[in-house]
Amino acid sequence: MAKAKSAYVCNECGADYSKWMGQCTACNAWNSLSEVRLSAAKGSARGARYEGYAGGAVQNRVQSLADVNVAETPRFSSGTQELDRVLGGGLVPGSAILIGGEPGAGKSTLLLQTMCHLASVMPALYITGEESLQQVALRARRLGLPVDKLQMLSETSVEQICTIAEQHTPKVMVIDSIQVMHMADVQSAPGSVSQVRESAAYLTCFAKQTNTVLFLVGHVTKDGTLAGPKVLEHMIDCSLQLEGSGDSRFRTLRSHKNRFGAVNELGVFAMMENGLKEVKNPSAIFLSRTEESSPGSVVMVVWEGTRPILVEIQALVDQSHMNNPRRVAVGLEQNRLAMLLAVLHRHGGLMTGDQDVFVNVVGGVKVLETGADLALLLAVVSSFRDMPLAQDLMVFGEVGLSGEIRPVPNGQERIREAAKHGFRRAIVPKGNVPKEAIPGMEVVAVSRLSDALDAV
Repeated sequence: MAKAKSAYVCNECGADYSKWMGQCTACNAWNSLSEVRLSAAKGSARGARYEGYAGGAVQNRVQSLADVNVAETPRFSSGTQELDRVLGGGLVPGSAILIGGEPGAGKSTLLLQTMCHLASVMPALYITGEESLQQVALRARRLGLPVDKLQMLSETSVEQICTIAEQHTPKVMVIDSIQVMHMADVQSAPGSVSQVRESAAYLTCFAKQTNTVLFLVGHVTKDGTLAGPKVLEHMIDCSLQLEGSGDSRFRTLRSHKNRFGAVNELGVFAMMENGLKEVKNPSAIFLSRTEESSPGSVVMVVWEGTRPILVEIQALVDQSHMNNPRRVAVGLEQNRLAMLLAVLHRHGGLMTGDQDVFVNVVGGVKVLETGADLALLLAVVSSFRDMPLAQDLMVFGEVGLSGEIRPVPNGQERIREAAKHGFRRAIVPKGNVPKEAIPGMEVVAVSRLSDALDAV
């Protein structure tokens, strides 16, 4: 009897090895290698592809780049503007979309709402492997969704799912979830690296050949990353993450990969009794400020994908009673906080070496861009001096190591967004000053950190 062949794949970067190793030499991650079955005694399951549909098969022929049809790929709306925004303008036929998130975040609720809407205008198929059909029906009726057109299927066999889908020819199909799907030829348990990898490849090939929009629901691990090998993100076209804390009813949908739109696009939803409702004006929920000014608080404008969003940054500077003062950043990069405090000491004359510094972005938003540097430092100075900043002040700008204030992309759009929400004064980099004055907005241009400190 032939011995089954196997390899070891890194869950973080997708690198493969012939034998198990404690550390991946490609990404230096520890204990991230998982065994993948390459072939069994009766044949190989690695690289299995859907071949049952001949009408959508791709012709393997070489052609000139000039002969390739560059017509815009047709899109259609999902019925939810926030989801369309994150996807880049709508659903693209033949695309594979992966939606990940923690249990209870609302992945199944969002997709069930979307599928019930799409089922009224086109064939739609919802495959559930974790819940029974009765559980899904109860949730749909509780949310008040139209249930007469949506086709349902309870199945975990990938081959059987593709056979049934070929008979019903849906335009949109949901797999909930990819971790419970399995293929008969793969000799491992459902949820393993081998099963997730091969099942996703098989379903993605089916979607490409039949021009079906495929939604894959994915679980996340305890550290917040998507369960399964990193190569799973390379197979699909869009990777979306639905995030939200248990003590908040707001959910954020962010795109980490999108072949048909902008990356890091953000959609905001609110979890209500009748399901997830899209938030038309996200800046309003992130600016729930008190009427009385308090030290350590300042408003900035972040650029998320294709639109500006106003968020509040808070800082607390307190006397430290430890040998090593703490630096805690929630929603911001902690290493960048330490670097900016050093810049503030060198070029702003403010020593925080004996102080604990805590910074937070209100509303649970994660700010990854450098445009928050100036707002963060002004919030720290405001808390350290116990001097509140003006309520109608908005700040943004990147701070360099030599104390210079660098411009950020889409500066004029950020200023106009702040003016719409009633802000009357803005401290911005000199390179972001609009050529034409904005009515009701006083723009203060700064080129050095010292200029910004003088302005406040």
